[in-house]
Parts: sequence; C-alpha cells; structure tokens
Amino acid sequence: MADPKTLDVEDVERRMRGAFQALKQEFSGLRTGRASASLLDPVMVDAYGQITPVNQVATVNAPEPRLITVQVWDRGMVAAVDKAIRSAGLGLNPNVDGTLIRLPIPELNQERRTELTKVAAKYTEQARISVRNVRRDAMDELKRLEKDGHMSQDDYKVQTDKVQKLTDKIIGEIDAALAHKEGEIMQV
Repeated sequence: MADPKTLDVEDVERRMRGAFQALKQEFSGLRTGRASASLLDPVMVDAYGQITPVNQVATVNAPEPRLITVQVWDRGMVAAVDKAIRSAGLGLNPNVDGTLIRLPIPELNQERRTELTKVAAKYTEQARISVRNVRRDAMDELKRLEKDGHMSQDDYKVQTDKVQKLTDKIIGEIDAALAHKEGEIMQV
C-alpha cells in the first residue's frame, strides 16, 4: 500500500490476477488427451548433479496431436530424461530412439476424463478461495481506514463496491476458464 490513507485497487487486482494465472498454470498440466509440450513442465531431471527442468536439457515438441517428442541435447542424459519422465507419474511410456524420446499420448477413457474434471474443479475452488482472501484483506483494510478516520463513509462505500465488482469479474473469469477446460477434457 503506497499511501496509508487509501487502498491500492491496482495492487488488489494484481493479487487477484495472480491467483487466476496460477490456475491457468495448473490447468496447463492437466492432460486432455492431446499432446502439449507443457505436459512435461513438472518433469525434473537429475542433470550433472543438479535437479533441472526437462526443457533445459532437451527440446520438447508436440509434432502430432497424440505424440510428444523430446530431443535430448546430450547423449549421456537420455537415460536420466527417460527415467525422470517414467517417474513423474504422468502415465506416459517413453520410447527411446538415440537422442530422441517419443511419448505417445494414450486416449483418455470416460472414467479418467471425469476424474480430471474433478481435479480441475478442485484447482478452480483453490483459485476462488485465493481471490476471496484478497477481497477479505482489502475489505479489512478499508474498514480500518474508515475507522481511523482516513476515509469517509461515502468513499468507503465506493471503494468496497469497486473491490466487490473486481472480485465478481475475476471469479467470473475463473468459472469461464473451468468451463472451457471441462469442455476440453470431455471432448472425445
């Protein structure tokens, strides 16, 4: 808060948008049955004594809708990348061909699709809670400012309306993102 006598609405919006961005990041890791290079983002490789993201030791591509390729730059790292992908719990079975690792993406069955929509809903609820926590902090700050005499009741009402409208807008965007992701997951 820049000025102790006002609420920084831009900061409130930035924090709410941060929760939305975190949700989008979580969604990118959910498998939808289509190949995506971001599917391997959580995979960490033990490279030269350091734990490193796979995209820092190889080029990750999705040349086909049901295939991810991992072109390992150092031939000595192929086994470590293969092991990291197998142990990441993504349900993928790497096929090694020299320095190229192919990852066929299996079809999702209906049960797995339903399970993934539940996971997406859980991520969405966490994002909503984060946004509401930011709203609660902003409202507490506004109450404190009004109580301390730094803000009139009219200004308090205007500011609380702004915060509530911003909260409703971000929650709406989160709900729309969930609906889009559910549609993507359930698409056969």
